[in-house]
Amino acid sequence: MLDVSALVLGLGLGLRHATDADHVAVVSAMLQREPGALRALRVAVLWGLGHTVSFLALGLLIVLGGVRIPASFERAVELLVAAMLIGLGAWHLARGTGASAPTRAVSAKRPVAVGLVHGLAGSAGVALLTGATIHSRLCATLYLALFGVGTVLGMALLTAALSWPIAWAARPHRPWSGWIFRLPGISSVGLGLLLGVECLRFWG
Repeated sequence: MLDVSALVLGLGLGLRHATDADHVAVVSAMLQREPGALRALRVAVLWGLGHTVSFLALGLLIVLGGVRIPASFERAVELLVAAMLIGLGAWHLARGTGASAPTRAVSAKRPVAVGLVHGLAGSAGVALLTGATIHSRLCATLYLALFGVGTVLGMALLTAALSWPIAWAARPHRPWSGWIFRLPGISSVGLGLLLGVECLRFWG
């Protein structure tokens, strides 16, 4: 028998997971690089799909295959995420102000690749907790799937919620538009450095 409350919880936690600080930084940068909420929403959904693919792949290996993931793997993935956040933030800052942002749509490969890396970070912990608390393999699989679906929906909702205020604040004629444009890049670099320091402490 399926535990409906557990499945609903998985969907809800996936929605909440999309609002993590590193995800917000990525979404904010995408919104400023993609002219129009629909194009930014496309990138957010692609990111969420990439996240779900890697999250489910690793989660099912643990829940169904009994694969043991060493702590060092988790730290290595988190370090990769940190490097990616720093790189994305630096790229965003180097590309200049919002007025010079490209009008060509971002290739689908980039957000999917970013999502794939993000999906690996923390997946083992979620899967281990799922396997320990949900004893039905079918229910555990559905829980992980709904967590992934919730992440995609959360990214889409977050993008929709942020699109108008960011677009309004970043209009070129506003005196603070330059700082508004730089803020996601600065935040991404800062979060990447903090995460990188935490990862290095693990090996220190």
